[in-house]
Amino acid sequence: MIRSEILTEIAPLLRDQLVVCNIGIPSQELHAIDDQPSNFYMLGTMGLASSIGLGLALAQPKPVVVIDGDGSVLTNLGTLPTIGNNAPGNYILMIIDNGSYGSTGDQPTYTGKKTCLAGMARAAGCDTVVEVQDVDTAAALAQALKQAEQGGPATVLVVKCDSGNAKMPVIPLDPVVIRDRFMKAVQA
Repeated sequence: MIRSEILTEIAPLLRDQLVVCNIGIPSQELHAIDDQPSNFYMLGTMGLASSIGLGLALAQPKPVVVIDGDGSVLTNLGTLPTIGNNAPGNYILMIIDNGSYGSTGDQPTYTGKKTCLAGMARAAGCDTVVEVQDVDTAAALAQALKQAEQGGPATVLVVKCDSGNAKMPVIPLDPVVIRDRFMKAVQA
């Protein structure tokens, strides 16, 4: 499976959540698959989806799911200890690890070599870290996400998948519109 196939599988499970989605193609894919006002599409600031989602989870009680990529998390490794030491139970960080910087041309990341983001998250203090290796079974992914949503400590899901992007159009929404409708979803 590639990231867009994963997003297609989990989109129905995300409709009742506040979602912060990684920049570039991941946001375009989620928008095309299942646009929701409760989805905050990152249009810039690589590496900050996890941090923005953490702030949102700390500020209010609704569940927050961050969809991030291995390249973005590697860009901002300081986020993992901050999550490990501060994240509340309404926070789920799903790292879709395709071993590449998908939005910039599929250049390889170090997770395709010796670097293990799940191990780094554990070492940073994240108590609940779930690795989904066999992403070919969508049921395993859905089960891991449902389990994380049931509460308890904050969860980091590291979902390994194949590199590749679906061909999706640019998000036609103005950034101000994305922000405003997301803020209404947070307040609802």
